[in-house]
Amino acid sequence: MQKDFTLNGLDFSPEINLARYLQSIRKFPILTPENEYDLAVKYKATRDPKIAQQLVNSHLRLVVKVVSKYKGYGLPVSEMISEGNIGLLYAINKFEPEKGFRFSTYALWWIKASVQKYILNSWSLVKIGTTAAQKKLFFNLRKIKNQLNLMDDRDLSQEVLGDIAASLDVSVQDVTDMNMRLKAHDGSLNTIIDASSDNGSEWIDFISDNKPNQEERLAYSETMAYRKRMFNQALGCLNPREKDILFKRRLNEKSITLDDLSKTYDISKERVRQIELNSIKKIQKAICVM
Repeated sequence: MQKDFTLNGLDFSPEINLARYLQSIRKFPILTPENEYDLAVKYKATRDPKIAQQLVNSHLRLVVKVVSKYKGYGLPVSEMISEGNIGLLYAINKFEPEKGFRFSTYALWWIKASVQKYILNSWSLVKIGTTAAQKKLFFNLRKIKNQLNLMDDRDLSQEVLGDIAASLDVSVQDVTDMNMRLKAHDGSLNTIIDASSDNGSEWIDFISDNKPNQEERLAYSETMAYRKRMFNQALGCLNPREKDILFKRRLNEKSITLDDLSKTYDISKERVRQIELNSIKKIQKAICVM
């Protein structure tokens, strides 16, 4: 995707001064369908950044219009505009003018997709589902509840849940789950539990860390290293056949069967089992006397 062009001196990221940005984009003319088509054809053939500039500039107001519909999610408008502008760039690079559609119609899909993706990723620390049904619910449930005058946090009746599920072509359980998710709010672990108290305890103070500390990890590491050294020394009490059978029966990732080992050493399966058990006893005895 071409990103190496500016917007006629306009700051592409509107975070610095949103009001100034909104005022600045009004100076760019809206293209006629004919001019838009000609520019799109030329850009597809040449990939000229200057042509892309004209297409971008003439549709910046479209991005703002799309973003205005998502103000209710409590996210920075400037950041949503930036995400919408990125979607606009993708649209320019993928648009095929010969199919007969207006560029604005095609770009609208990319702009909405970019803004919605940003909202889904930013609205909550807890990941919102991204299946088609979950996306549809996330962006429509609030609007439907508003139309039904149900914007408080009360649980929805089964009748209302059924009606919403039918209107959005999703399951009642999906509606229930998303409604519960939208009613929940992320909280800071640094929130003071009791403002009237003088101790100023925060929620994070009561989260226990059960992981071993540095000293415990070091002690564990030294213990395991010591046990490994003792075991390797104890192996010296076994003859080659005993050691081989023990490793293949107990210490290999995939255990060898008694039948296979009996064929390897031309002895009975019972004899292999006895050698295995006797080898373990020898190692235990050797470790005890160390």
